[in-house]
Amino acid sequence: MREADAMERIRKFLYGNNKRTPVLVPRVIRDMVTRRVLVMEYIDGIPIMNLGDEIAKRGINPRGKVAAVAKQKILQSLTLAYGQMILKSGFFHADPHPGNILICKGSDVALLDYGQVKDLPEELRLGYANLVLAIADGDPLRASESYRELGIKTLSKCENEQQEMFKLAQTMFDTKLPPGVVMLQPFSEESSIKKIAVQAFPEELFSVLRTVHLLRGLSVGLGINYSCAEQWRPIAEEALFQAGRLRGDTL
Repeated sequence: MREADAMERIRKFLYGNNKRTPVLVPRVIRDMVTRRVLVMEYIDGIPIMNLGDEIAKRGINPRGKVAAVAKQKILQSLTLAYGQMILKSGFFHADPHPGNILICKGSDVALLDYGQVKDLPEELRLGYANLVLAIADGDPLRASESYRELGIKTLSKCENEQQEMFKLAQTMFDTKLPPGVVMLQPFSEESSIKKIAVQAFPEELFSVLRTVHLLRGLSVGLGINYSCAEQWRPIAEEALFQAGRLRGDTL
């Protein structure tokens, strides 16, 4: 029953806050749900892992414009949905792996399996919104302030501590890769993780971390390098404005 409740709550939020929902969420068939059985609407689609095969089967050039537009739409839809859930609601789908993502007709995206969800406390939701703005705006000072607000405690002896902390925030909480890099090497000698020791990290943020890393993995697989922080900036600004932490003239 808990999964059915979570699915309905997220469906109501996404469908109610958008003219067109960024992702499809199956409708629960309440009359048929029991403690042991969850019955929901059938959504026709293919697993996102099979997208390349499907494109080839249809005779579409995988490097052509049609494929590129479809991939952009898929990534944009997932990014928007997760940004709204995490930053605007705080209650979000917390099992983000490719097996739970279907690609439907017209490049629509469906998100399945609501057995794992997280409900971010208000202070973490707003603290993370502040960190998103710091990353999107390239603001190391704001990022350091956000660390403290989120309860992320670090230890460092490097010279450019604030800059390294900012790089660490980018590594953990943004999808964008540096120019020419196709895969992050978090434990290389030059990595911020080697220079900044994380002593404390809120358990609830691990699910946010997983979400960002899923989006990064999908973006690499789709051949699109983008910043989820930049995409989430307007949502973060709205969340902070509604909480009275951002003036209207700064939006």
